[in-house]
Parts: sequence; structure tokens; C-alpha cells
Amino acid sequence: MKVIPKLKIINDPIYGFITIPGTLIFQLIEHKYFQRLRRISQMGFSYIVYPGAHHTRFHHALGAMFLMQKAVHVLRTKGVDLSEEEEEALLIAILLHDIGHGPFSHALEHSIVNVHHEDLSILFMEQLNEEFNGALEMAISIFKNEYPKKYLHQLISSQLDMDRMDYLNRDSFFTGVSEGVIGYDRIIKMLNVYNGEIVVEYKGIYSIEKFLIARRIMYWQVYLHKTVVSAEQMLIRFFKRIKYLFEKNSLFEIPDSLLFFLEKPLNVTNFKAHKKTFLDKFAALDDIDITFLLKMSVNHKDFVLSTLAKNLLNRNLFKIDMQNSKFSGDHLDAVRLNIRNQFKEIDDKNLEWLIIEGSESNRAYSNKKDEIKFWMKNNQIKGLVDAFDHVIDSKYLTKYFLCYPKIF
Repeated sequence: MKVIPKLKIINDPIYGFITIPGTLIFQLIEHKYFQRLRRISQMGFSYIVYPGAHHTRFHHALGAMFLMQKAVHVLRTKGVDLSEEEEEALLIAILLHDIGHGPFSHALEHSIVNVHHEDLSILFMEQLNEEFNGALEMAISIFKNEYPKKYLHQLISSQLDMDRMDYLNRDSFFTGVSEGVIGYDRIIKMLNVYNGEIVVEYKGIYSIEKFLIARRIMYWQVYLHKTVVSAEQMLIRFFKRIKYLFEKNSLFEIPDSLLFFLEKPLNVTNFKAHKKTFLDKFAALDDIDITFLLKMSVNHKDFVLSTLAKNLLNRNLFKIDMQNSKFSGDHLDAVRLNIRNQFKEIDDKNLEWLIIEGSESNRAYSNKKDEIKFWMKNNQIKGLVDAFDHVIDSKYLTKYFLCYPKIF
């Protein structure tokens, strides 16, 4: 008698019940590399502004997989040739697409772990492929855009992929920013394949416009909110100070998993050369380690480190000035003078650690790479810019920021 495997379901606050489709995917979800995503916040410091934003990358990965299941079903009903093996590989690829993210991922990437999260995701997939006897070969090929059916990769990584559709919906739900809600169900129902590429049926054009507007609003109102930028820049500076003090042998106890990355030279080549060891150490890092490190640094003898740690923990964030042009030298000199008068106990060299200058850029849509294409009523295929009857802004918007301690 054939044993029918028991289906596993997860209750998701956005979509309801998500079915885990098969033994291999369930085993991947159960793996320690994936389970660590429960301890990695999806939105970093966004909870400082939006208190509900405590959902995790585990939530997001499962949600993206659910949307991929819906997309596969829609494409099959429209006659797209998609085998069961390709479906499973596609679901595995989207499930694991963010597995390379660390705690406060972007801050960590710009300071201590100088390897991009997508490169780490590929290394994690390759390691899992070894552990599962080659079962992830097709998923890796799709993820790296090496599989012949290019539209499969587009569903994972493009300007209209399942990743973006889930994080916009999920992040807007947990932050309470309703402007980020998108009509994901209608967009997915409008998807099709033409000449090996994902296209959107013309009826969905206004849903796509809403999607682009929602994405732009979410970036400037949530992801790049100036208070969130201030907190993330302070954390980057905190990590860099940790590294600076470590090199001068001026540190106390820090988590072993983080200590490993301070001691080892970090690049993709070294990760590949010592893949299992490096990935296991990276997988041991989570938000708890960073919070512990901040708490342990509050009373450190180094003024810069303790100031950054205290201010981050107590939400006494640096003031942030943001504008559309670079800050003048006179403005910077005035800030330095005011900070110098407030912090007389440190020298000018260390004072510079408390003044952070930079920029953030974003655009809602690019018409140069992976353009969203529409299947028009006359069977023509048009790019988004040509399909719309009005102008879609595809320019980068750059805002310059200056962070520094609040002056009393």
C-alpha cells in the first residue's frame, strides 16, 4: 500500500493557509540554515518608526513561495509548458532566495561581512545541494539565470517578481502603511509567457502602475525613512568601530560567531574555499547577537562605541538632515563646531566617527534592464514606457544625508 505523505500547512497573516508542497521543500524549511531566518528581522531598524515591523525573513520566504505557487498555476492554465520538476525547482529557488541575509543585513555587508547577500544565498544553496545529493541543481540553475527557460528566473528576480510582490504586501501590512498594498492577485492572474519572457496582459496595466507607485512610496516612506536611515548608519558606524577597536586589541567579549568574521579575511573567494565552515559560522549570527553586542558595549571605555550603543538601544538617534543636493563645506564646518563644543572629552579624530555623511538613491522603475512588457490587444509586445499613455518616471531620485548627535 502506497503511503501518501502528510501535507504540511502554515497559517500566514497575509494569505491564510500556505501548503508546503512536498517532502524535499519541507526538509529544506526544517534545515538549520533556513530556520535561522526566524531570528532575522525582515526590515532591520524599521520597527523604530513602525513598531509592528517585527516580522522575519522566514515569513517573507514562505510568502514568496506561496505567490510562486499561484503564478505557476496561472501560467499552466494558459498553456505554458512547466513540468513538475521545474515547478519544484522554482519553488525551492524562491524559498531560498534570501537565505544569505544576515542580521541587519545591509549594515553588516557594509562593515564586517563584505560579501553581498545574493552571493551568500548561492553558496548556501550549493552547500544544501551537496547535503541533499544534488536535488537542488535545477533550482540553482534557475536562480543564477543559467536555465534555458529564462522566464523562470524572471519570476524570482526581475522588476515584477514574487519577491517584490510579497515584501511590499507584507511590509505594508506590518508597518500599517496602507499605501504599499498592491493587487498581487490580479497582477499574477495577468501574467503570461511570450517568446520565452514574462509578459503582462494589457488588462493589468493599471495594476502594474499601482504596483510601481506603491513601491516608490514604500521606499521613501518606510525603507528610506530618515529615522530608519539614521539608525542604520549608526549601526554601520558601530560595526566599523568594533572592527577598528578589534584591530587595536581594545575589545572585550563578543559573540564567537561575530569574532570569527573579525579574525578572518572576508571575500567570496575565501567563502568558497572554506564553504562549510564559513557558512556554519555565518548561520550562527542572528539579531540576538547584535542586540547582545550593543548591550555589552554600553559601558565600554571607548567613548565612540559606548555612545553609539547607548543611543541605538535607547532610541536616542542621531539627528539627520536630508536634502536633494550635497551639503556645503560651511554647513559641515558649522556642525563640526557645534559637536566639538558639546563633546569636549574626545579629540577631533574620534569626533569624526560621530558625523556621518552619505546618500540614498531609488527609482520606481528602470526602462533599461528587465523591462516590464505588456501583451497588447493587437498581439504586439510593448515595454512599459511605450504601453502607458502618460509618462512613467524612471529617473533616480537621490537624497543626501548628514547624521550627527543631537545638539543640546
